[in-house]
Amino acid sequence: MSHTHPRIYLASQSPRRRELLKQIGVGFDLLLLRNDPRRQIDVDELPLAQESPAVYVERVCREKAQAALEALRLRALRPAPILTADTVVVLEQQIIGKPEDNAHAAEILRQLSGRSHEVITAVAVALGEHTECRVVSTRIRFAALDEARIRRYLASGEAHGKAGAYGIQGQAAAFVEHLEGSYSGVVGLPLHETVELLKSFGITTP
Repeated sequence: MSHTHPRIYLASQSPRRRELLKQIGVGFDLLLLRNDPRRQIDVDELPLAQESPAVYVERVCREKAQAALEALRLRALRPAPILTADTVVVLEQQIIGKPEDNAHAAEILRQLSGRSHEVITAVAVALGEHTECRVVSTRIRFAALDEARIRRYLASGEAHGKAGAYGIQGQAAAFVEHLEGSYSGVVGLPLHETVELLKSFGITTP
């Protein structure tokens, strides 16, 4: 594309994704998807029957992009590429969501202890009728976590609101024995793939 857009929209509430975009020098404005009775596009975040984790995360990411495009239209905002992303933690082909409370977080961490799991992140960029998406999978092996270590981690508050009940950019980095794939994808935005996507929409990074 020949057009250049000095700033994009980020349709995500994740502070980690904001920091990652700043890290690669991408200017953005937040486009939060508030409930709007005029918006007919709903993002169904419940996995469909027989839907694999990779297919699920790409579908949700694309639906978020379409919802963001509709929000942009309804609010009559300036046109610019919109970036959306979605991340899931997968253990034995089962999606591990965000913990409901500390007890649930402890249960999740016990499941991940001493085992390998997968983190899948989809990132999409949309402008007008054009949407592109990339899906990135990373394999992580955790060390064995005893109950005392799990309790100390829960006391940090990091598990709250995070898929898989941990944030690799915080104290949980010490749980990781091995990582194969994209570290930034585990944080929430695979930077190499994001840069390539933005390039196809005329956005260049430093």
